[in-house]
Amino acid sequence: MPSPPACMAQDVALAPYTTMGLGGAARWFAHCTSIGELGESLRFARNGGLPLQVFSGGSNIIFADEGFDGVVIHVALRGLSENLSADEAVIEAAAGEPWDRVVVHAVERGWGGIECLSGIPGSAGGTPVQNVGAYGQEVGQTILSVRAIDRLTLDEAEFSREACAFGYRLSRFKGPDADRYIITGVRFRLKRHFEPDVRYPELARALGENHGPEAGGTTPGTVRAAVLALRRKKSMVIDPADENSRSVGSFFTNPVVPESFLQEKLKGVPVPTYPAPGGIKLSAAWLVEHAGFPKGFRMKGAGISDRHALAIVNRGGSTEDVMALEGEIRKQVYAKFGIRLEREPVVVPYRPG
Repeated sequence: MPSPPACMAQDVALAPYTTMGLGGAARWFAHCTSIGELGESLRFARNGGLPLQVFSGGSNIIFADEGFDGVVIHVALRGLSENLSADEAVIEAAAGEPWDRVVVHAVERGWGGIECLSGIPGSAGGTPVQNVGAYGQEVGQTILSVRAIDRLTLDEAEFSREACAFGYRLSRFKGPDADRYIITGVRFRLKRHFEPDVRYPELARALGENHGPEAGGTTPGTVRAAVLALRRKKSMVIDPADENSRSVGSFFTNPVVPESFLQEKLKGVPVPTYPAPGGIKLSAAWLVEHAGFPKGFRMKGAGISDRHALAIVNRGGSTEDVMALEGEIRKQVYAKFGIRLEREPVVVPYRPG
């Protein structure tokens, strides 16, 4: 076995690094604050023939109760810079930078493009992987480029927005190139002159109620405040005092089906629908609730959030409890509606979703 780099330790508990608060210990855990440390950790894993798992913010990953018998790399690169032109602001964020700090940086300066993504936990480097989105915005709309390291060659690469192949909760880093690259930084192109473009009805109602013309109109700050208020009502802002926030946020993606499926298979079923590229998007939360899993439902040490039907919550149990509840939800939704739900978080070791 080669000697471990200085950034690496043995038998480190993984649960404290995740929003779900579950998982055993990593045999080797590398807290990497530089690209050099990333390279050293990758070489250690490769030379030792050890399994490898990479994560950063911990808001979209669930580790097994037995832990991980290999190398876990925690991407902790930090840094935030900006480059301005007359109309645009380009923010460059290191992969380990907390995502909401990036949003605050933009909102405080009045720049538009990511204000609807306020309060989302995790890191900047994690956002391109599943094209994080909320309230009508997705990061893929503002990403200019993504920097990464090839895990095999250790070469650095840069991908344009087009090369990232963004889709609904999807990118090349989650699809064809899953587990090939470690994202090290992201560049976002924002508008310096804010023009409100509120597309999500719930958010539009909140802004209409709370931010009229007498309050100065809609600004990035008022949008952020409204989004945070909505997310808090659903326990979608991390709060140690709120047990409903011990989750990975939305556990399932909203399924997109052909319009023909809606007409032939779900005729008369009042499931909420939204237009989407390639079909019709259905409300996964509605499907979960109407398959027999209402808010507050509990099964062993896991449950459905009291405030959001799409969030599976750690109720003092185990990863096994969470996965058992996921399995029951998926089974019942398919039995009742003929729809296979897809999970959002990564489960380590991998379990078919």
